[in-house]
Amino acid sequence: MKTLEARFGQGPEALQTHWREIVGEALAARSEPIRLIKTRAGGATLELRVAGPVAALVQHQAPLILDRLNLYLGPGAVGRLRIVQGPLRAAAARPSPPKRRMRPPLDAAAERALEEGLKGAPDGPLKEALTRLGRAVLRSQTGTMGDD
Repeated sequence: MKTLEARFGQGPEALQTHWREIVGEALAARSEPIRLIKTRAGGATLELRVAGPVAALVQHQAPLILDRLNLYLGPGAVGRLRIVQGPLRAAAARPSPPKRRMRPPLDAAAERALEEGLKGAPDGPLKEALTRLGRAVLRSQTGTMGDD
């Protein structure tokens, strides 16, 4: 294996396991190394798959990414990035974001009091925003009201 590794390099598997440490959380969530292409002229080319519009960000940060890759793999190991846009394979393995818990509705008396307090406000987006804010405040207070 050491002979093959010396001839062809470690491959993307070594990079995939440490990708977050190499490029950071933000880029690791939107990119993945696909393969290392050895060249005779020196450093390898890393084919990197990115999710959609992140390609511009990766292109802009390519020198930094190359520096970090060469720090991990050794000086001059990677000389170029080849950016390919497409869906990430590792996306299925990533945990989905936690689901938002539904909040219980206000009781009728609290809802009436909120409507009464906002009766003078003109109808429109501001009144709707104030209603949502009032409901959120009243919900957060319902757990602490009986603690007095």
